[in-house]
Amino acid sequence: MLMPALALEGKKVLVTGAAGFIGAAFCSVLLQKHKGIRVTGLDSLTDYYDVTLKEDRLRMLDSLSVAEGAEWDFVKGSIADNDLLRQLFEKNEFDIVVNLAAQAGVRYSIENPQAYIDSNIIGFFNILECCRHSYDGGRRGVEHLVYASSSSVYGANSKVPYSTEDKTDSPVSLYAATKKSNELFAHAYSKLYSIPATGLRFFTVYGPQGRPDMAYYSFTEKLRKGEIITLFNYGNCYRDFTYVDDIVEGICRVTHCPPERGAGDDGLPLAPHRVYNIGGSNPVKLTDFANILCDELKAAGVLPESFDLAEHLTLAPMQPGDVEITCADSSGLENDFGFRPQVSLKEGLGEFARWYAKKTGVDR
Repeated sequence: MLMPALALEGKKVLVTGAAGFIGAAFCSVLLQKHKGIRVTGLDSLTDYYDVTLKEDRLRMLDSLSVAEGAEWDFVKGSIADNDLLRQLFEKNEFDIVVNLAAQAGVRYSIENPQAYIDSNIIGFFNILECCRHSYDGGRRGVEHLVYASSSSVYGANSKVPYSTEDKTDSPVSLYAATKKSNELFAHAYSKLYSIPATGLRFFTVYGPQGRPDMAYYSFTEKLRKGEIITLFNYGNCYRDFTYVDDIVEGICRVTHCPPERGAGDDGLPLAPHRVYNIGGSNPVKLTDFANILCDELKAAGVLPESFDLAEHLTLAPMQPGDVEITCADSSGLENDFGFRPQVSLKEGLGEFARWYAKKTGVDR
């Protein structure tokens, strides 16, 4: 097992996508657990989904930083803005960069591909360039770049569970292709410039304060209104749902352990670059997922006890960009960091349902 080599106390940390679902949850932990840490959050606050949810997360972080006496600074802007990013790096001389900014969503990549190129390709390239130039002039530079990848990189892979050793050259969406590109870019920059970098392949993240476009959230909104929800592939898809707190714990553990720099037999740098899966390794059939969600929404008072899910559910064929199953082999994470996601889908959806009830005033 790897031993933590990088203490976060007193470090200057850039978190991109800080107003996002995972980004805000990660910043929250940083501000609470590490004394003297200086966290800069960057987010463009796009209207891909309701901006007020992002603003709520930022207010939470503002309040938390005051309560904890932590240094927190938020900057509105895009990682695709190279001038802004370069100025931030020069001003702050970040020790750690955690890139969680991205245009998310598989189906939206079919409707608006340009957004994915701007954020996931150009934006990530800008991050890498800024990390590279952080060493200019003899400075210590970025000690660890941690970045979000996705289970979508496995694409049409028919072997399960998905291992980081598997081929990932058959993406079925532009989103997946951009995430695979991030991994290739990071490996190249890590090799050329000895930038310690770790990529994390997230598996279907869910939980309170999540993205409204995700199935568990959008289904909740529709069911509450008495509308019909659709399960594609006739409900026969399986997803490896991973609770947000487990994702954040994985990010935290990895951040403490940058890959070691070294040289090969040719005298050139070896790439200090690793990739891990973060998933529960317990895929759930979508019909079962819908039933668990409905039960937890009833328990939280969001839906009446008499609610009949069967009357509000329709089945449809597979849609473009989708895959039948996702399932993580998280043995690398467990072997190196002694951690595997623990929260069951019932527990996690219960937490979401109670949060949603409070947010919408149902529990009053």
